[in-house]
Amino acid sequence: MNRTDRLYALVEELRAVAPRPRSARWLAGRYEVSVRTVERDINALQQSGVPIYAEPGRTGGYCLDKARTLPPVNLTPGEAVAMALALRQLEGTPFRATAGSALRKLVAAMQGDDAAAARDLAGRIHLLGDGDTTPSVPRMVADALSTRRVLRIAYGDREGAATMRAIEPLGYVGTATHWYLVAWCRLRDALRVFRTDRITSVSVTAEVPAPRSLRREDLDIPHGTVHQLTLS
Repeated sequence: MNRTDRLYALVEELRAVAPRPRSARWLAGRYEVSVRTVERDINALQQSGVPIYAEPGRTGGYCLDKARTLPPVNLTPGEAVAMALALRQLEGTPFRATAGSALRKLVAAMQGDDAAAARDLAGRIHLLGDGDTTPSVPRMVADALSTRRVLRIAYGDREGAATMRAIEPLGYVGTATHWYLVAWCRLRDALRVFRTDRITSVSVTAEVPAPRSLRREDLDIPHGTVHQLTLS
């Protein structure tokens, strides 16, 4: 059994017995590998976001939070490659890192033969160019909405002069060329929009701001049509 198939099998085994645990020794015997290999595999799954946790004690082992996992996803190889191409367009956006994590989860949840066929198909697709040149969004800015904390940022204007701001993140606005963080700026005591590539430094504070609403009309964007993202 190759590693990809074993990772898939580990998740399915833990899902089948959840919420009961399986010890690393039991799993090692089941898949004919060493305990150390199982531990490395479990760590890789945890790093990719699979909700596996260790239960201590003599009868403990690894457990899967069954309520937070998906059953096998019946994506075709073509659908998986189409999603990989679509997610590639998120380079330079606040969702670049999470897009990669989502794709890895989907491929890990596919049937083994479908995942292999998807990798073969992807290997026959070639993209012309020197790679992405869009400035990447700082990770703490990308996580601003989910972190739900006040940020302290250094922000440069068009002339390069920087000011220090304490801001309460509220949303994002994306265009074909740039991404903007919408936030309540305590320096200006007003709603402001910050171009992400002009944020030169950022730190997360421990302060949780009071909730603020953000309506489309609050953005007051004079050019173009604003479309709100939906999941349907």
